[in-house]
Amino acid sequence: MRELDAVDRRIIDTMQGDFPICERPYAVVAGQLGIDEDELISRLDGLLADKVLTRFGPMFQIERMGGAFVLAALAVPEARYETVTELVNALPQVAHNYRREHALNMWFVLATENQAGIAEAIARIEADTGLPVFAFPKEREYFVEMKLEARL
Repeated sequence: MRELDAVDRRIIDTMQGDFPICERPYAVVAGQLGIDEDELISRLDGLLADKVLTRFGPMFQIERMGGAFVLAALAVPEARYETVTELVNALPQVAHNYRREHALNMWFVLATENQAGIAEAIARIEADTGLPVFAFPKEREYFVEMKLEARL
């Protein structure tokens, strides 16, 4: 992983919430950081390209827009784990795929434009992997905010 300079750390610390909703939000944040908008965008691109950040973007409640999501899991045989990971991650509906120490050792989120898309994605994963997908629909929503400090 690359070395972060002081500006990169301040960007990471500053942009974990309270992103301005306005015509030029990057310019507003850049002003708060004492840099210009182009530098901020360039540094964000670099942090993403170097995998310091894996994602930068808004979080939406997609159900309010007609979409759907579900937490899902697979019990993947260890010898097939890498292959199954590639098959699952190939679907654009898959996000947040994590390995767990459990019989259900692969957990991921499916996000689709509508409820039918969830069933289609599950069917596709089952067909591609030959493994049953265990879906855990949301019963109640909680908001948990976590901010991480970028240190040396």
